[in-house]
Amino acid sequence: MMSNLFDLTGKTALVTGSSQGIGFALAEGLASHGARIVLNGRNADKLEAAAEQLRMQGYDVHTAPFDVTNPRAVATAIDKIEAGIGPIDILINNAGMQYRASLEEFPLDKWEDMMRTNVSSVFYVAQAVARHMLRRGRGRIINIASATSELARISVAPYTASKGAVKNLTRGMATDWAGRGLQVNAIAPGYFRTPLNTALTESKEFTAWLEARTPAGRWGDLDELKGAAIFLASDAASFVNGHTLYVDGGLTVSL
Repeated sequence: MMSNLFDLTGKTALVTGSSQGIGFALAEGLASHGARIVLNGRNADKLEAAAEQLRMQGYDVHTAPFDVTNPRAVATAIDKIEAGIGPIDILINNAGMQYRASLEEFPLDKWEDMMRTNVSSVFYVAQAVARHMLRRGRGRIINIASATSELARISVAPYTASKGAVKNLTRGMATDWAGRGLQVNAIAPGYFRTPLNTALTESKEFTAWLEARTPAGRWGDLDELKGAAIFLASDAASFVNGHTLYVDGGLTVSL
């Protein structure tokens, strides 16, 4: 039935970087459609507090604190989730970082941190999860890209590079794995009020620029990202692969 297209009951979803912000919102969205949730982050206490918020809504939630930038820790954690919680049906690669500085003065250590966090972690976690998914012949991987996968702004060139890589890595994963039962897609948010964007949300000047620049005329609300994740994780997206879904109020389609 058409009404069952978005039903995630019985599915287990791992969401990285999900103790707050976009990751938490996406986890909440999947849970609201029946998925069992595994929250991930490096801070176990913060993660447990986030999990408790979801449990209070009646959702089935587990935590898996591990560092997504450490490939050995990732492999161990994924095997542990598969054995102890259940097969991972849905992966959302959300963990990420931001650092703003002029390009000529951008610290080399921050460049390396950003590439490990925003790009390498996507590869590490997807590869570890896909090895299990491929044996079962099914699975959904959703990578979090960005409007900056397409557009650049002053002071965030490395972030732009990392999110452009996520978009193309998504295409590559789909190319390799679509024929073996996996759907791999990306969500590219525009500007949302999150802890990662605190420096921007507190700036009246930036907010005025954003409202004028975005056809929708406003910041996005985190709840407005949930539908995209539910769609890509569900049977409704059974023939969608390698796609980047922009949720940006029209930012990337207008001058």
